[in-house]
Amino acid sequence: MVIGRKELKLEEARPGLGDSLVNALPHPILLIGFGGEIEYVNPAAEQFFSMSAPLLKRQRLAKLVPFGSPLLAIVAQVQAVGAAVSEYAVDIGTPRTGDKSVDIQVTALPERPGTVVLMLQERSMARKMDRQLTHRGAARSVTGMAAILAHEIKNPLFGIRGAAQLLEQNASPADRQLTRLICDEADRIVKLVDRMEAFRDARPIERGPVNIHQVLEHVRHLAETSFGRGIKFQEIYDPSLPPVSGDRDQLIQVFLNLIKNACDAVESTDGEIVVTTAYRPGIRLSVKGVRERVELPLEVCVRDNGSGIAAELMPYLFDPFVTTKAKGTGLGLALVAKIIGDHGGIVECDSQSRRTTFRVLLPLESRRTAVRPPAGVLK
Repeated sequence: MVIGRKELKLEEARPGLGDSLVNALPHPILLIGFGGEIEYVNPAAEQFFSMSAPLLKRQRLAKLVPFGSPLLAIVAQVQAVGAAVSEYAVDIGTPRTGDKSVDIQVTALPERPGTVVLMLQERSMARKMDRQLTHRGAARSVTGMAAILAHEIKNPLFGIRGAAQLLEQNASPADRQLTRLICDEADRIVKLVDRMEAFRDARPIERGPVNIHQVLEHVRHLAETSFGRGIKFQEIYDPSLPPVSGDRDQLIQVFLNLIKNACDAVESTDGEIVVTTAYRPGIRLSVKGVRERVELPLEVCVRDNGSGIAAELMPYLFDPFVTTKAKGTGLGLALVAKIIGDHGGIVECDSQSRRTTFRVLLPLESRRTAVRPPAGVLK
């Protein structure tokens, strides 16, 4: 693309520089003709739409986005008027691409009337930040509720259980079933309150270097010998990962919950759970009370081939008491969100049929390890 005489001289002096620059951009770039045909795409666009450049060039833009998408109207407006237009949080998700919300920028190409340059910028990370703040707020709500329940419910329950035990001593066999029912239900409520009390622990985390692969291997071993029997586990680890900054026991609790949920979601006959680790530079999070932004380059994913999570539950997945299990309490993922938030990290979920992924991003152990060691090859 040549704009002006000065740029033309640069292209003549260094052929292909413009294409190299566009190809290096991390955001999808498309050149759209007057009839909506796609004339050019960069590698990021190929990855975004999961299609090769030759195949994309045989498509029209209308075939790549949902019917009636506002993106088509914006492109038509820029083609007619010539003024650049930006739009935020536009949904262009399709069965091929999955849930996709993007910011779009459409600019006319003066040298070719009717032709526009379209740039897409995914909003997935912004949503992760917003959801993470929501998850932490939900955990704080449970913390306050646990403090009330511990005093206002557990103490009366102990009295009720004690009275039922006294009645049981002189009760008939039929009445003993009722007193036993009272005791069992009282115990069940106490266990629920005990689980909620885990949210009350506001002490600072005793951080230290944690080998995340040792944590994951420990959790996998627990799963294979108990609730995960008969399920195929696959590990795809990056052996060069530096240590995580955190508490080993709490991280075990996090991934034990995530893998337990994955085991519950899959069929025992063909169930498969894939655990991956990777180094993802460039992801940073602003944390209240900390001047510098915290880097979150360490990624751990737990993926299962279950039936997926209902779309209406996704925005509330990490809220307390939200569950799809008949006997679930809905506190497991809320506790996961709290622990990861206490570690300064992010947890997020993407779910489709036969492919649900929980993604955890964590900080490095220290600044001295911020520079990645020599890259290893994924197994």
